[in-house]
Amino acid sequence: MRATSRLPLALAIGATGTSLCLAVLAGLQRGATLSERVAWVAIGVVLVVSAHLLPALVRGEPPVVRATGTLLWFACMTTAGYGHVTFFVLAQQHAGERRAAAVVVPSSARVRSLTVVMAERTTLTRQLAWIDLAHCSRDCTKLDARRRPLAARLDALNAEADDVGRIEGERDRARAQRDALLGDPVTARLAALLGVTAARVDLQSGLAFAAVLEGVACLLWVVALRPSRLPVVVPAVTDAAPVTTAPVVDAPDATPPVATGVTASHVGAAVSHDAATGRRAIVARDRPHRDDPVTPLPDGAPPGAAGGELVQLARAVAAGHVRPTVADIRRHLGCSQARASALRRQLAGRNATA
Repeated sequence: MRATSRLPLALAIGATGTSLCLAVLAGLQRGATLSERVAWVAIGVVLVVSAHLLPALVRGEPPVVRATGTLLWFACMTTAGYGHVTFFVLAQQHAGERRAAAVVVPSSARVRSLTVVMAERTTLTRQLAWIDLAHCSRDCTKLDARRRPLAARLDALNAEADDVGRIEGERDRARAQRDALLGDPVTARLAALLGVTAARVDLQSGLAFAAVLEGVACLLWVVALRPSRLPVVVPAVTDAAPVTTAPVVDAPDATPPVATGVTASHVGAAVSHDAATGRRAIVARDRPHRDDPVTPLPDGAPPGAAGGELVQLARAVAAGHVRPTVADIRRHLGCSQARASALRRQLAGRNATA
C-alpha cells in the first residue's frame, strides 16, 4: 500500500475514532444505571460505524440495495448526529458550571435582611418623633436620657442598612457574573450579534460540528475503501514454466502498465520509444495464445492491441480481480467506454466458444 493510499485510511480511522469517543461519552451521560449506559453506548457505536461505512459498502451494488442503504445511512447519520449534539450541549454546560464555580458569592449567613433592619429603623424613628413632640416644663433630663439611646440605635441601624445594601449589591453582581460565565463567551457574543438566544446558537453549532465530523468520516472511508485502479494480476502457469514480471516505467503518454507472465507458450513484450519528445515508455503486453480465437478490433483501435488486452482481461476475470462489467474494465485497463464495451463483448464470445 502506497503512502498516498494509507493517508485517507489513517484519516478515516482518526475521524471514526473521534466520533466513537463522542458516542461513548454521550451514552455514559444519558443513562443513569450501568445497564442503561451500556445500552446507550452500544447503540451509539453501531450507529456511528454504520453511518461511516455504509456509503463505501453499498457502492457498486444493485440499485435497490443502494437505495435502501441510502435511507439507512440518512437515518444513521441523523441519530448519530443527535448523540453528538447531546455531548456538545452537556460539555458546554459542564464547562460553564466550572467557570461559574470560580466566582465567590458573598455569604449572607451573618447579615440580617434589609427588610428586618428597615422595620426596626421605622420603629425607632417613630419613638424619637414622639419624644420630640413631648414638652417639658421644668426638667428635660429624662427626655434627653430617652432620646440619646434611641438616636444612637438609629445611627447603628442606618449603618447596618448601608452594609446590607452593599452586600446585596455585591451578591447581585456576583450572580450576574456567574450567569455570564455559564455560557460560552463566543456563543454569547454571536447570539447578541444574530439577535437570537445563546441556547439556539449552542444547538446549531453542535449540529454543524456533528454534520462536518460525520461527513468527513464518510468521505474518507469511501476514498480509503475504493478498489485499486491497477490490481496486480497473477497469471495462471504450470509447474514447469517459471513466471517473470516485466518491468514497468510510468510515463505520461504511455498506456497503463500491465503485469505479464512469460511461459513456454507466451512470447516477450513490445517496446516503444518516443524520440521526438524525449519521453520513454516501456509497455509490456501479452501476446495471445496461438490457439486463442482472434477477434476483430473496433473502429479506431490500434492494431495488435486486442489480443494482449483480451488475454489480460480474461486472466484478471478468472482470478477474481475484475468483474466483467464495462465500468470495471474501464477502471482496470484505463480505456474508453466504447473500447471497454467491445472487450466485454469479445470476452463474452470467448467464454461462449470455450
